[in-house]
Amino acid sequence: MSEEYQTLRVTHDGPVGWLELNRPRAGNAMDGVMFEELPRAWAELDSDPAVRVIVNVAAGRDFCTGLDVVQLNRDPAALREQSRRTKRSELRITAWHCGVVKPVIAALQGRVVGGGLHFVADADVVIAASDVRFIDSHVSVGQATAFEGIALARKLAAETVMRLALAGRHEPLGAARAHQLGMVSEVVDPPEDLRERAAALAATIARNSPAAMAATKRALYRALEAGLTEACRAAAADLVGLWGHPDQVEGPAAFVEKRGGARGAPGGV
Repeated sequence: MSEEYQTLRVTHDGPVGWLELNRPRAGNAMDGVMFEELPRAWAELDSDPAVRVIVNVAAGRDFCTGLDVVQLNRDPAALREQSRRTKRSELRITAWHCGVVKPVIAALQGRVVGGGLHFVADADVVIAASDVRFIDSHVSVGQATAFEGIALARKLAAETVMRLALAGRHEPLGAARAHQLGMVSEVVDPPEDLRERAAALAATIARNSPAAMAATKRALYRALEAGLTEACRAAAADLVGLWGHPDQVEGPAAFVEKRGGARGAPGGV
């Protein structure tokens, strides 16, 4: 499947789909081609019934060093289109931007700079190699931190995001501190074990009911965007919507009988 993409590598390993940023010589910076390929790759994996979990990784030393400003300046049409999407808040970079309903794990290594923080802010679960460095470079180049910081602030303490944004490129945030602050849920050491650990975590999550996980994502993300009362009332509809679903019937029965789990999910709900 990877031959269909110039800047990405999209592969399957059982129930796990892998979306890999694949411009290692450019630090996996996002260029015009990647902007166009990312929505297609997310949609391909999200619509594939064999895929239960998506892992977002990157080739080479760094996860993503932001926008490829040099390449975009050489491609006026791509720059105009990305500027239009930015002005209208119609970005199509991450799983959240593209409405992906399946669980998404971001597995990070090396530098995660500027626009690369989109993938951190919008993933469902984030793990990081011990060598990771988060850098919000926007204010250091005369730009405002906006979308990435806003999304992170819905998950982290505001002061954590503010310090990262205001320190700019002069104070990278390391893996250990990011873990303490709740920016990542796990640090992998040594770094070369990152993909193996991401695969194991994805396999664990993939054992659960796809329908229940989709409903859970919908309820929790709605809570980030809405008031508490409104979110709880809407979540009630998500809960009731699963009543009578084959996975809900099979999961408890499998647990009691100590056998396979939810329908099509060997480990149970």
